Amino acid sequence: MDKIIISPGKYIQGNGALDNIAGYAVSLGSQPLIIADEFVTNLVGQRVNNSFQKENVTADFELFAGECSQHEIARIRQRFSAGKYNLVIGIGGGKTLDTAKAVAYYQKVPVVIVPTIASTDAPTSSLAVIYTPEGQFSEYLFFPKNPDMVIMDTGVISAAPVRLLVSGMGDALATWFEARANYASGKSTMAGGAPTLAALAIAELCYATLLEDGYKAKVAVEQGVSTKAVENIIEANTYLSGIGFESSGLAAAHAIHNGMTQLEECHHCYHGEKVAFGVLVQLVLENAPKQEIETVLGFCRSIGLPVNLHMLGVKEIDKDKLLAVAQASTAEGETIHNMPFAVSAQDVYSAILTAHHLGL
Repeated sequence: MDKIIISPGKYIQGNGALDNIAGYAVSLGSQPLIIADEFVTNLVGQRVNNSFQKENVTADFELFAGECSQHEIARIRQRFSAGKYNLVIGIGGGKTLDTAKAVAYYQKVPVVIVPTIASTDAPTSSLAVIYTPEGQFSEYLFFPKNPDMVIMDTGVISAAPVRLLVSGMGDALATWFEARANYASGKSTMAGGAPTLAALAIAELCYATLLEDGYKAKVAVEQGVSTKAVENIIEANTYLSGIGFESSGLAAAHAIHNGMTQLEECHHCYHGEKVAFGVLVQLVLENAPKQEIETVLGFCRSIGLPVNLHMLGVKEIDKDKLLAVAQASTAEGETIHNMPFAVSAQDVYSAILTAHHLGL
């Protein structure tokens, strides 16, 4: 199996980076269509316009309607085709950014991704999650390459609610543990091959950065400021985790997350919050050393990530419901089968219960 690593063409991060967006983006296209929802347009639209005016470029905005659906993608593509646009820029949260990726893919033009939060590692990835217009999951859309450019304005991101940054740390927490499991099993990664040494090193650095700077970054964002720790965590949540998961592989933690969508009580939780508990379940499945589990538990507690089912909203432990979670987690095609040993639904059920009580 060939080793493969994939990544965005350029990654830019800094406090105030949004003020320089035009200087970076014009290298890809001189007639951009910018996709952003109403809130984000009101938040940063003038700054973006000012940047493009300095470059003597007119930047048109298209309001994102709120759902990354084929209907919304087709609507924005019509707007794109009616103009003389040669670049798509997505600014905002995950669904806005996925829509921008899809429009650019279908129109065969470059795309610039500008997250306003750091709650997942999706911005750098070569895929989008497509929903129905009513908000139900429809499909994954895989692209032949990653975004051409990702711009992270840490000033904007540090002003977002702290829970979003913490959720991003939960998602990033899984990166190293899933990478090492996938490497041990020898399974193919989402990049389509074996992991490179660089991808594995990035995944491990992601974990080390979380432990070193996670709590400090949380405290800073609670005050609405950006510090060096915040800068490091935004990079860990987005770039290190993004390259790490896509080029080093997923395993049990994300499969547990997917299984937990069976629990209605957890629907209010963010992706990274459920993934963090999935990490604990994976460590139990591996029978990881007690010290390692205690380190992960301590980190999660320090920043407010859930470490038991009660913290995820599950008030009563229902065996049948947990078995349904375990069965969904081990469904055919799930990433839990990238673990270096066979995992049954009963194994997952036992690990969930054990992880829950370890976290009490």
